[in-house]
Amino acid sequence: MHDRDKNSDFYDQNDSWIHFYVFSDDVSRVAADSFRIQVIAAKEASSQPPIKRIENCSFLYTRHLNMYFVALTKSNVNPALVFEYLFQKIRVLKAYLGEEFDENSMRNNMTLIYELMDETMDFGYPQNCAVDVLRLYINLGNIKPQDEPEPEQLTKQITGAIDWRREGIRYKKNEVYIDVLESVNLLISSTGSILRSEVTGRVQMNTKLTGMPECKFGLNDKLVIEKESTVGRKKSGVEIDDCTFHRCVRLGKFDADRTITFIPPDGEFELMRYRVNDNVNLPFRLIPAVQEEGQTKASINVKVIANFSEKLFATHVVIKVPVPKNTSKSKIKNSFGRAKYEPEQNAIVWRIKRFPGKAECMLSADLELVRTVRPKAWVRPPINVEFQVPMFTASGVHVRFLRVYDKSGYQTNRWVRYITKAGGYQVRI
Repeated sequence: MHDRDKNSDFYDQNDSWIHFYVFSDDVSRVAADSFRIQVIAAKEASSQPPIKRIENCSFLYTRHLNMYFVALTKSNVNPALVFEYLFQKIRVLKAYLGEEFDENSMRNNMTLIYELMDETMDFGYPQNCAVDVLRLYINLGNIKPQDEPEPEQLTKQITGAIDWRREGIRYKKNEVYIDVLESVNLLISSTGSILRSEVTGRVQMNTKLTGMPECKFGLNDKLVIEKESTVGRKKSGVEIDDCTFHRCVRLGKFDADRTITFIPPDGEFELMRYRVNDNVNLPFRLIPAVQEEGQTKASINVKVIANFSEKLFATHVVIKVPVPKNTSKSKIKNSFGRAKYEPEQNAIVWRIKRFPGKAECMLSADLELVRTVRPKAWVRPPINVEFQVPMFTASGVHVRFLRVYDKSGYQTNRWVRYITKAGGYQVRI
């Protein structure tokens, strides 16, 4: 059973209609107008959940710049489906009107907006929201005649299952670029115990392949490794959680045997996202020591150790060590990099362009504090760390294989790159 969205409205921040599109006559414009009065005019949108029930109508809305995209219905719809459609609609409009499109560009392109509404939704049911396919037959005059597909090919792309890739693509060199991008989130207590550690990652691909190839992609997933291992030869893998995929991936195959099989879109796309909570390889270890001497002096020492291989190095390392707000002077010593007290951040900011693997470095600071009339205990914020480590994954995830199958049997060149960055990397002092 499909969920049905009856009306779609666009408002600006001045409570004015930009566009109102009706898919069913059981919701009147008067009922829709109540959202403008009770939510936008009442300034409730920023403080309330994005779902509002008014006069037996459900209003689901999201915001882009100073415009509201609103869907309303009297049916018991799946809200996740409605929000996904609204997000996809904004993505489509960004592709046609630019990333920062506003109400003026919407009003100046009403014909285009109506065409897009007709193609992306029929009778309240979401349809084709693939930008690449929409551009084939709804364009602003920027597609050359030789790029236009044949009518039968266009019909197949509109109605077929594979709408993210057109037929007839040709390349002299068949290449695939794979980027595994990870973000490490860490919170360590003042006693050194780990309160939270997780890695969120995504696999970004750029495919330049001829024809309609089928790809099979493999990571060192723990469940797959254990399944493939023979008796007496156990290999270690990574327990990957919360996987989400591009719609080109065959989810039935993944659910059955954890195989990632897909026909890729042409060019850049995000294949998958994942999360790893266990056995996180922390790139840096920080050992802080803070000593307050009365109300006028304090000293801070921080030791930083790189846990990754000596063959690797980190770049753009920034360590922000907090200091009391009443700090007047600082005397800083550090083994390498540049460290400076920045009053506007109430922190000593230590910048290191290149941090070698397995290296250790020290920072020590003697602080002079201004005596205050009403002394307050210093609430110590955590140390914040920023970094980027190429060719390293904190989760331990790595690409085992990428196989490309095409009826012509051509050879494919593959390149894989790993980059780990800091998310919220904090150490309490």
